[in-house]
Amino acid sequence: MDKLGDMDLFVRVVKNKGLAAAGREVGLSPASMSARIKGLEDRYGVRLLIRSTRRITLTDEGRRFFEDCVRVLDAIDETESRLVSASQALSGQLRVTTTADLGQQHIAPLLDRFQQRHPGVSVYLHLGDGLVNIIEDGFDLGVRYGLPGDSRLISRRLARSRRVLCAAPTYLATQGTPRHPDDLRQHRCLVMVRSAEPLATWHFNSPGGPVSVPITPARLASDGALVRRWALEGAGIAMKSYWDVAADLAAGRLVTVLDDCALDFEKKGVDGGADIQLLYPSRDYLPQRSRRFMDELVHYFDALQKGQ
Repeated sequence: MDKLGDMDLFVRVVKNKGLAAAGREVGLSPASMSARIKGLEDRYGVRLLIRSTRRITLTDEGRRFFEDCVRVLDAIDETESRLVSASQALSGQLRVTTTADLGQQHIAPLLDRFQQRHPGVSVYLHLGDGLVNIIEDGFDLGVRYGLPGDSRLISRRLARSRRVLCAAPTYLATQGTPRHPDDLRQHRCLVMVRSAEPLATWHFNSPGGPVSVPITPARLASDGALVRRWALEGAGIAMKSYWDVAADLAAGRLVTVLDDCALDFEKKGVDGGADIQLLYPSRDYLPQRSRRFMDELVHYFDALQKGQ
C-alpha cells in the first residue's frame, strides 16, 4: 500500500484539474488513474472527488484531504532537502546585520565557528545600532532587539530580554544609587543616539505607576558597545539590553539599579519590546547557508537562556 504515492497522485489530480492531465504527468492511463482514486476513496470510506466528463469537483472531505496531503508532502520535501544539503558543501556570501554589542559578543564568534565548518561561505557582518532596511540593503538575516517596523519581514524570537539600568560599582560608590526613576536627574547618564536622535527620555513602569524621565546626557554615542565601555569605566549609568551586559553583571563589573522598574527607550517597548528577534525577508527560497546559520542561532540562544 503506497500511501505517499496515492497522496502525491491525488494532489496532482487536483492541481491539474483532471485525471487525464495528471495521468500524463506520471505516465498512467485514465483508467488506471480512475482506479487509483477509487481505491483511495474505498480505503477511507469517503468520496473525495465528484467526477464528470469535463471536470472534477472536490467534496468537503476531499478539500481537507488535499490540504493535509500538501502539508505532508511539503514536509517530506523539506526533510529530503535538509538531508541532501547536509552532505553538500555550503557556498556563497552570508550577509548578517545586528547591533554593535550583540554582534561583537555573540554573533561574530558564532559566525567565526560557522565559517570554520563551512569554508566555502564568505561572511559579511554589519554592526550598527541605527535603523537598517534589511530588504533594501540586501541582508539575508538580521538579529535585533524588538519587533520590526517593516511588515514584509518575518520575525522569530531567539531569546527573551529586557532593558536594564547598570553602572560600575565604583560609580555607585562615589555618586550613590538611585532609588526612584526621578533620581536619575541628578546622575551622570550615558545616552544612546539613534538616527541622529538622542534617546534621552527613559520610560518606566514603576511600582507607583508609569514614569517618563527626561535625561540630561553626560555622554552620548551612536554605538552601544561604546556606551557599555563607558559604563564599565565608571562614567555613569547606562540603559542597556540585558544580553549586552549579562557577562559583565555575572562578573560583577556592572551592577543593575532600579530593578523593580520595567523600562525602555519607548513607552510601547516597556513590556516585552526588548526580546532578541531573528529577522529575514521570506521563508521561500532561503539559501541553505542562511537556513543552517538560522538553526545555529536558535540553538545558541536556547543554550544561552538555559545557562542563565
